[in-house]
Amino acid sequence: MDVDLRKLRYFLAVAEELHFGRAAERLHIAQPVLSRQIRALEGELGTELFMRDRRHTELTPAGEQLVRDAKPLLANADALLRRVLAAGEGVARFTIGFMPGITLTPVISRLRERHPGLDVRMLRTGWHDQVDVLHDGRADVGILRLPIDPAGLEIRPLYDEPRLAVVASGHRLAGKEAVQVADLAAEHLLQDPDAVPEWRDIALELRTGERRPVPAINSVEEKLELVAGGQGIAVIPASTANFYTRPDIETIPVEDLSPNHVAVAWPAGRTTALIREFVEAAVALLPHREARATD
Repeated sequence: MDVDLRKLRYFLAVAEELHFGRAAERLHIAQPVLSRQIRALEGELGTELFMRDRRHTELTPAGEQLVRDAKPLLANADALLRRVLAAGEGVARFTIGFMPGITLTPVISRLRERHPGLDVRMLRTGWHDQVDVLHDGRADVGILRLPIDPAGLEIRPLYDEPRLAVVASGHRLAGKEAVQVADLAAEHLLQDPDAVPEWRDIALELRTGERRPVPAINSVEEKLELVAGGQGIAVIPASTANFYTRPDIETIPVEDLSPNHVAVAWPAGRTTALIREFVEAAVALLPHREARATD
């Protein structure tokens, strides 16, 4: 049996929204069309994927399994298409994903010196897509900030760097040379608590069950704008803080906060000679560069 990739994309939209109307709007198709496609997929697979009534839509166990399997399948399909199209253009291209604050200039310079005809491109990523761009082929290799889901990836550690608390310039902690995590216990963190487990374990708003919602944040700039406006604090790597300086925020070292781990990663099974060369250059050059930037 051949599974229609389009039906899988429709299925994932419904699985993520758990609402046929919102999924249809997101896909720019009529809801009856979407419902027919999902019923057709269930018929092809011989099992129900959703439990639905007039009020709720939920995944069945089979649907939950399909979510886990469909995401990498669709990502691989997207990656295949991108590689084929790039090959058809007849241009040697190498795309590097990188997180904010990370400087890759010495690595890219070495790559271009050794391969003058290579089209080297940069792709800025965020916490939400730094892994996705590797799976779906938008990037050949990525400089990532851990932790990540390592499934389907080869990962090589590069270096660690301190993380800093970012507060508004008028904040009660502004001007301090350093703080402890305990000093942040009463603060509202503008990010996933799991990203700062030391704060999560003592946060008052989590212990009391009164955590205020965090708005969707898609970039460092958006996060710092919220910090500057007094909406909360953030914890970011030192190199990111150094890159995004502004007069209405301050950064403070947190003495007992674990460092941020930076690594290079690429899709498992696609270790080309060019990727090996990039990784060797990153290991040789990036730690020294970042050590100077955070001294």
